[in-house]
Amino acid sequence: MPAHSISERQPSPRVGLPYRTHDEEVRGVREKYNFYLNSIKRAGGVPVEISLRFPKQELLTLARSLDAIVLPGSPADVNPSLYREHRRPESADADENRERTDVVLLDHAFAEGKPVLAICYGVQILNVYLGGTLIQDISSELHSSIEHSWKGRDEGKPEPFHAARLAQNSRIAKLAGASEVRVNSSHHQSVHEPGKNLRLVGHAPDGVIEAVEWTGDGNWVTGVQWHPERMTDDALAQALFRELIAAAHRVTVRN
Repeated sequence: MPAHSISERQPSPRVGLPYRTHDEEVRGVREKYNFYLNSIKRAGGVPVEISLRFPKQELLTLARSLDAIVLPGSPADVNPSLYREHRRPESADADENRERTDVVLLDHAFAEGKPVLAICYGVQILNVYLGGTLIQDISSELHSSIEHSWKGRDEGKPEPFHAARLAQNSRIAKLAGASEVRVNSSHHQSVHEPGKNLRLVGHAPDGVIEAVEWTGDGNWVTGVQWHPERMTDDALAQALFRELIAAAHRVTVRN
């Protein structure tokens, strides 16, 4: 069913959004979190805030009420022990509450065929969840000339952008209507070895992986390394959230 033909009588999909970090949740820091909430609303979904402090059974009960999930970015890094590597000095501290929450949500989404949009940290933990590995620090490991991290952010330096090449016949290339797009960038880690049934569908010119798609079944699971929630006027950014909502509607109709 095309996104534009969804019946207006269907209720708006409930889209779960875990907090970025336990610390931000406790301190009530919401500026960056709100970008995701607003993007979900603009696309026609109902954002559902997910505490990182929920016990597992309470989290599972909430997950059953959701139609889709967005895994947001985070200043934390995924614990390297989860992908069988030692921590490099450049890695940030892990957030165990975020990791635990994301794993429960991904377990549920894959078991129930619910769509997932994974962004920045979200695509990294999705990849690790599926058995993949990460580059812990792009700058020191790859020595790329492309600025992937947002240096000078606190001093007001503009957000860096770079090109991303999209794989032919990928869902994301069809959404973009192009084989190359321009994306924002504020990360120092990225997907290395892809997890099971993840297709690599986007690369920066230096080879850094920028987008993945799930191929294990018909469920819509897409991960991007950039931040579409901040690219509010960008056509592909808008299309990613709209397609998540459309996929959630299709699941609702099927069930």
